[in-house]
Amino acid sequence: MTRSAARHYLLLLRHAKSDWDDPTLEDHERPLAARGRQAAPRMARHLTRTPLRPDLVLCSTARRARQTLDLVRPALPPVPIVHEDALYTFEVSALLDRLRTCPPEARVVMVVGHNPALEDLALHLSSGQQEANRDHPVHRLRHKFPTAALATLGLSVGWSELAEGTGWVEDFVRPKDLA
Repeated sequence: MTRSAARHYLLLLRHAKSDWDDPTLEDHERPLAARGRQAAPRMARHLTRTPLRPDLVLCSTARRARQTLDLVRPALPPVPIVHEDALYTFEVSALLDRLRTCPPEARVVMVVGHNPALEDLALHLSSGQQEANRDHPVHRLRHKFPTAALATLGLSVGWSELAEGTGWVEDFVRPKDLA
C-alpha cells in the first residue's frame, strides 16, 4: 500500500527507556532513565522531518510515557493531547477499542504507550504485509520494538473499522537509527 491509499495514519511511539533504580516505585510511577532522556529528543528531531503531523495525541498516564511526550512535544503541532489511564495497558485489544472511538476527522493519531501492546497492535494491523527484505520497516519491527521507537502505519479503513490486516507499516525508526 502507498501513502495515497491511506485513509488514516497511526503513529505508535513507545515510551523512552525507563529507570528501574528505585524498587519502591510502582510501575506506573517509574521515570525516564538518562538513556531515555537522550533518546526522546532524537525522536523529536526526527518527527520535525516527517510529513505526517498528528491531529490527536493519546498518551498513557504512566510517568515514563508522559515524560516521553513532554520531550517530543516541541516537535508536534498544537493538537489535542489526551492522557488516559486506559492507555496504561499491555493489551492490544484495549488499544484497538480506544482507537476505534477516534473522531473520523483526526486523520493522523499518535499513541504514546507501552509494549507489548504497541508492537502487537502494529503487527495485528499489518498482518499479511510481506517484507521486501531485512531493511524493510515491517521486518525491523518484527525483530524488536525498542523503547523510544516510532512505527508509522497507514490504514485503509476508518478508525471505527480497525481490524486485523487493515494497515501496513510505512516506516519504523529506532533511536539507534538516528544517532
